[in-house]
Amino acid sequence: MALSNAYLKDVFETVSKRNCGEKEFLQAVSEVLESLEPVIEKRPDLVEAGVIDRIVEPERVIIFRVPWVDDNGKVQVNRGFRVQFNSAIGPYKGGLRLHPSVCASVIKFLGFEQIFKNSLTGLPMGGGKGGSDFDPKGKSDMEIMRFCQSFMTELSKHIGADTDVPAGDIGVGAREIGYLFGQYKRLRNEFVGVLTGKGLTYGGSLARKEATGYGLCYFTSEMLSCMANTSFEGKTVVVSGSGNVAIYATEKATELGAKVVALSDSNGYIYDPNGIQLDIVKDIKEVKRGRIKEYVDRVPGSTYTEGCKGIWTIKCDIALPCATQNEIDKESAEALVANGVMCVSEGANMPSTPEAIETFQKAGILFGPAKAANAGGVATSGLEMSQNSERLSWTFEEVDAKLKGIMINIFHNAYNAANEYSQAGNLVAGANIAGFLKIAEAMKAQGVC
Repeated sequence: MALSNAYLKDVFETVSKRNCGEKEFLQAVSEVLESLEPVIEKRPDLVEAGVIDRIVEPERVIIFRVPWVDDNGKVQVNRGFRVQFNSAIGPYKGGLRLHPSVCASVIKFLGFEQIFKNSLTGLPMGGGKGGSDFDPKGKSDMEIMRFCQSFMTELSKHIGADTDVPAGDIGVGAREIGYLFGQYKRLRNEFVGVLTGKGLTYGGSLARKEATGYGLCYFTSEMLSCMANTSFEGKTVVVSGSGNVAIYATEKATELGAKVVALSDSNGYIYDPNGIQLDIVKDIKEVKRGRIKEYVDRVPGSTYTEGCKGIWTIKCDIALPCATQNEIDKESAEALVANGVMCVSEGANMPSTPEAIETFQKAGILFGPAKAANAGGVATSGLEMSQNSERLSWTFEEVDAKLKGIMINIFHNAYNAANEYSQAGNLVAGANIAGFLKIAEAMKAQGVC
């Protein structure tokens, strides 16, 4: 970490001591603090108000036991988390992740990133995140229901439509949100917009499923247009992942004239030089909940490779990492650069390591950081909250238009902030600065709390 400001060095040293060994969280904090050096030099009032000392410390961390009974009648125990990081501009907002990798560090990193991402949307949402080390893979619907009911029995004590509004994330889709919402309603005897990503029959929003992937492409399209005078038209694209974000990024990129040639899951990746046939991917992943390797059995000319890292050796113009954190390391970044990539835009949360980002920036590659580029999901969650509050449902076209406008504004806010603080073209710094300043002003106005 290359901090030169003494105050920020001291803040990071304190964070490191308090969160020893939490590498994901410390990585996220260090990236933000580096970006904020020019802000601190111009705004000593924020130092005096202790804004940064407070913003790196969660307002509340909740850890709890989640006991449930499997189909064999055996009691299983998982650990649940909810980090309520910052509520300066609105109720806590952020997804729930169900994955074996979930731990305090991962949830805190995600919650910290969410503060700035939510701020960038322009909507009144604070930052939070939660989840469990429960693995839904291989579990029956009844096992997942019993887990979700147990998880919500504890979580319901800490959330509410005007307090904390969770959503889905990795391992939490429409099925899980349904079970969670049903249990909340049962316990609290109220029908409110306490969760987003709900089914359309009980308060969900059209375009929510598509939102993160579509939003990623709207952001990337504006970045290409503004910074390189080009577009998706005629470009070859590699997308990692094959969940909601990857599927709908593929759909929108194709609609915008690109050819997507690769997708992946946790086991390996497929390559289709003729362009991914998305209807087949949707059938495999959304209907049958299968593995991506099944694609090659149905599409002649496509290939499957075990392991995920090799996907970044495929020649492409645009790379959209949509799988998980730190999936692109320095070696993968160098492979992308060597193969002529012109743009990398992050659909997952923190999918590029600091060394990878440095590689892209030194090579002059357009780089869209996650907290800006993948904010479409939480933006549309915010729009779902608005619809729930009004007891209204907007059309797909209405939601999609609002989403596109939000993503274009996010790009320009980050781009302009980078220019204002002598970081021209650096959207990592620009996104961090633009997101931070809104939060900082709110925290300062509200006093020490």
